Amino acid sequence: MKHLFILFITVLMVSCGDKNKKLSSTTNTTYTCSMHPQIREAEPGKCPICHMDLIPVTGNSSTHQDEIELTDQQIKLGNIKIDTIGNGSIANSLLVSGVLSVNQSNNSAVSARLAGRIEKLYFKNVNDFVPRGAKLYDLYSEELNNAKQDFVSLLEKKATLGNSIIDFKSLIQSSELKLKAWGMTGQQIRNLSLKKETNALTSFYSAEEGYITALNTSEGAYVAAGNTVIELADLNTLWVGIKLNTYQLSTIDRNADLLVTFPDRSLPGVKAKIDFQYPEISGDSKIILYRARISNSRNILKPGMAAQVQINTAKSRSLVLPADAVLRTAGRDKIWLQTSKGIFTSRVVQTGLEANGQIEIKAGLKAGEAVVVSGVYLMNSEQIFKKGLND
Repeated sequence: MKHLFILFITVLMVSCGDKNKKLSSTTNTTYTCSMHPQIREAEPGKCPICHMDLIPVTGNSSTHQDEIELTDQQIKLGNIKIDTIGNGSIANSLLVSGVLSVNQSNNSAVSARLAGRIEKLYFKNVNDFVPRGAKLYDLYSEELNNAKQDFVSLLEKKATLGNSIIDFKSLIQSSELKLKAWGMTGQQIRNLSLKKETNALTSFYSAEEGYITALNTSEGAYVAAGNTVIELADLNTLWVGIKLNTYQLSTIDRNADLLVTFPDRSLPGVKAKIDFQYPEISGDSKIILYRARISNSRNILKPGMAAQVQINTAKSRSLVLPADAVLRTAGRDKIWLQTSKGIFTSRVVQTGLEANGQIEIKAGLKAGEAVVVSGVYLMNSEQIFKKGLND
C-alpha cells in the first residue's frame, strides 16, 4: 500500500510539471517600453533609453508581417483612435498640382524673307522682351537694293514720260508688291517714293510681341532666305499642365470651372477651363495629362511656376475617411485596421477625391470595418521597429 501511494504522488508531480510546461510554452511574455517599443527583454526591468519601467506583453509574437500588437497603455500614449468606416458625401472638388508653361500656340518666328548680311541687331539676348512693331535688325541685301532702285527708277520715268506708251502704273504696283513680299513696310515704301533715295541697309520690324526664346544669328552673319532669325513667345496667356491618376477620370467634368492658385506667390486665383486632354497615358505611372489656358496680361506669372488647380467634380456618395487616416507611402496609400483587441493590420487602399479633411476610398475597404483614424504614423513606426522596413 505504501508503494502504491508513492507511485501515485510521483505520477501526479510529473503530470503537473507537464501541464506547467505546456502552459509556459503557450504564454510568451516579454517586457517592452511603452515609449520605445523596439526594446524587448525577457525579464522585467528599466528601459535603457528613457529608464521607465518595462511593461509585460503577453501573446504570440509570430503575428503576420503586416500585423502589430499594442498594449492598452501604448494605444493611450499614442493617441490611437479607431472609427468605423461608412458612406458619406465628399465635396464636389478635386485639388491637384499643376505647372505653368508657355502657350505654344502663341509662339512666333521672324524669318529672313531674302538672303543678306545682318549688319545690326537691336535685341541681342534671349529673354529680352520685344514690343510689337519694334525694329529687330538691319539687313544688307544686294537683291533688295536692286529692287528698291528699280522702284525709284519707275517712279522717275513715270513722272517724266507719263503713261502714254508704257503702263508705268502697273509696273510700279508690281514693284511695290515685290518690296512688301520681301518684308518692307508700307511706311518704308512711302518714304522711298517721296525721297527717291535708296539706302544700302533695310530695317526689319517685329509683327508680334513676346520674349525672345531663341536668337539664331549675330551681327555680321549671313542669312539665307527662309532662315529663322528670332523666335518669340507671347506670355499674355499660359498653359497649366494638370496631372491626374487614371482612376480619377470618371470624377472629372471636362466642362467644369477650374480655379488656379499659386502657393509660392500671394496672387489671386485665376479661373480657367480644360481645353485639351493628352491622348496618351504616361507610361507605367498611370498618369494622364490635362491642359488649361489662363490669362497673364500683366506678365506676372512665369513659365515653370508651380500651381494648384481646384477642379469641380460631380458630387458623389461613397466610403469616406478622415484624410489623416491614410498613410501616404511611395507609390501607394495605406491604412491601419483593428482586427481584434490590441491587434492591428495594414492594408493598401485606392483613394479618390479629397476635400475639407475627408478622403474617398474607392477600393480596399468595406463599410463597417474598424479603421485607425489617428496615430497611423506612430503605428507605422512601431511596425518598422518590430519587423523591419518591408514597404
